[in-house]
Amino acid sequence: MSRTADRYQQLTATPPGRFLQSKLGLPESTPLRRYEPGQPLLEGPALVGAAPKGRLGRTLDAIVKRAKVDAHKQAPEGDGRFAALVFDATGITSSEGLRELYEFFHPTIRRVASCGRIVVLGTPPEHAGSIGEQVAQRALEGFTRSAGKELSKGATANLVYVESGAEDRLESTLRFLLSAKSAYVDGQVARIGAAGTSGTPADWERPLAGSVAAVTGAARGIGAAIARTLARDGAHVVCIDIQAAGESLADVANEIGGSALALDVTAAEAPEAFSSYLADRHGGAQVIVHNAGITRDKTLGRMKPELWDAVLGVNLSSQERITARLLDDGVLGDNGRIVTVSSIGGIAGNRGQTNYGASKAGVIGLVDAYAPVLAERGATINAVAPGFIETQMTAAMPIMVREAGRRMNSLSQGGLPIDVAETIAWFANPGSGGVNGNVVRVCGQSLIGA
Repeated sequence: MSRTADRYQQLTATPPGRFLQSKLGLPESTPLRRYEPGQPLLEGPALVGAAPKGRLGRTLDAIVKRAKVDAHKQAPEGDGRFAALVFDATGITSSEGLRELYEFFHPTIRRVASCGRIVVLGTPPEHAGSIGEQVAQRALEGFTRSAGKELSKGATANLVYVESGAEDRLESTLRFLLSAKSAYVDGQVARIGAAGTSGTPADWERPLAGSVAAVTGAARGIGAAIARTLARDGAHVVCIDIQAAGESLADVANEIGGSALALDVTAAEAPEAFSSYLADRHGGAQVIVHNAGITRDKTLGRMKPELWDAVLGVNLSSQERITARLLDDGVLGDNGRIVTVSSIGGIAGNRGQTNYGASKAGVIGLVDAYAPVLAERGATINAVAPGFIETQMTAAMPIMVREAGRRMNSLSQGGLPIDVAETIAWFANPGSGGVNGNVVRVCGQSLIGA
């Protein structure tokens, strides 16, 4: 859906609208910079800092050099803006050491450019070498989320925990969080581990070249955006949806040069049909995206059993059965990726959505359960949890509910299907082998949920 659906954002982009917004203290809603093929990683310089004895300095130097980022170790004099502030906090080993955050960000945070980025890098608290370090590293989460709420004009802040020994796996995640691909990812924590296998794309513009990706629910909305984005990144995409969506499904598949498979993922024969199609037609797949999902809202006391069963069947049970069959049949390739679509509703819950909330929380459970299993195979599983995304479904909401959903986040706007798709593409990247068992919200740092 076009961003023009946000009338409030259009109004506040005009001089009279900006005047009213300022005088009335209304939320600021800056149009976000989103990725276009060929654009630079950052449109401006980055300031890179570190606490003493941080262990990511050489890694950061190498990444920004390869990415052709104009990186500075000291802030130039004047009031010039920074496209990004990156801080290696892995050297902070005590609560007193957290002063390093203040020393770096206090003089610079107000110089973050429109749609700029803050990225803090730390050590997973559970891997800290002392109690003091564990305390200090856990503190980074509160700092980063709070800093994100102080930013304006579409800027974001995120935290990346990098396990010792996983330093060489940072590049895919750092590129994503610095780029316009992460426009609606704000206040999130990503974890990079040392287990499993990881590769480096030959071409960061087409990291999935030569791979096969399968996307369920691909006929429209978020699923179609996922299919287009993975195809843009070089994958041959198998677009999957129900028979009733056949015309739209064929349109998407033809548009991106992919394949179409009409399949009801809840059918008893679906796991076998899914697995056989990928094995027989494509010799397997490297990326599986479980996106198919439905809502059937009703308060629990008024919910008929068929509404419960339908939502749990599509949103959760189908994923369980198909994933198990693909792994049993060896259809997921080496260094493979499974990405599932959860929801902020599975984290915070919503009135009238006990079935939906249960299914989407169960998807997170699926990630938790399979992450160590897939790590042993050199593969990964992760989930996105979208917040308010501009789709046909949200467009049909009552206007006050829709406006509340748009404004109740740090960016004061709804996201777009491409925002979910870009996050999935990051998980699918062969360079993201250390990113396993993550659940990342795509919600503009919603005020609802954790």
